[in-house]
Amino acid sequence: MTLPPTQTKFCDIKTDMNPRSWLSRYRRTSIGHLTIMLMFYHGIGLLLMLVGISIVQKVISNYEEPSLPHYLALVLSAGPTEESLFFGIPYYAFGNHYVVLAGGIIWAMLHIINTHTLDIHNLAYANWLFVIPSFFFSFRTWISGKGWFAILTHSGWNGIFFTLGCVYRDYPCLIIPNGGNYTLTLSSIMLSIILVGLTYVLYRRKKAAHIHVPE
Repeated sequence: MTLPPTQTKFCDIKTDMNPRSWLSRYRRTSIGHLTIMLMFYHGIGLLLMLVGISIVQKVISNYEEPSLPHYLALVLSAGPTEESLFFGIPYYAFGNHYVVLAGGIIWAMLHIINTHTLDIHNLAYANWLFVIPSFFFSFRTWISGKGWFAILTHSGWNGIFFTLGCVYRDYPCLIIPNGGNYTLTLSSIMLSIILVGLTYVLYRRKKAAHIHVPE
C-alpha cells in the first residue's frame, strides 16, 4: 500500500529526527526538509545550552561566562570558514564520513575554549553545549550533498545570535574590530572565500572523476 505524499514526508521527518539516524544522510534534501531539521537540532541546542549552563553555574563555584567582543564581519565569515574547513574540505578531499566526523568533533570542541583564559571557571560551556546538536546538522547536511545550505544557515544563525547579543548587551559588539582594523576583517573574509573556493574545486574534481557525490 502506497502512503499519501504528506504521510510519507512525515515519516521521513520522524525517521531523520530519530537519534539512530543522526550519523546518516537525510532521507530528503528539499529546502523545507532541511529547514525543519535545522530548527530541530538548533532547538535541542538551545535547550541543552539553557539546562547545561544552569547545572554548570551550580556545580562550578564563581563561574563567569566569557564575554569576548563580537564583530559582525568576523561572525558572518565564520560560517563559510568553519563549514568548509571542518566539513566540506574533509568530505570532498577524502570522501570518508569518518574523516568528516572527526573534523566536526574538533570544530565542536574548539567552541568550549572561546574564552580569554583556559580556566575551568571561565570556559564557554554554553557555546559548546549549543553547537553539539549543530554538529550533527552540519555533518548530515554535508554528507547529503547540501553543504551550501549549511554554510548559509551557519552565517545566518551567527548573525541572529550577534544581533540578540548586542540588543541584550551580553557582550561588546562592533561591525569591525576596534581602531578600524581592516586587515583582520579583510583577512577573515578572504580566508572564507578561499576555503569555499577550495571546497568547490574538490567537489568538481570528484564529479569529474565520476565518484558518486550526492547532489
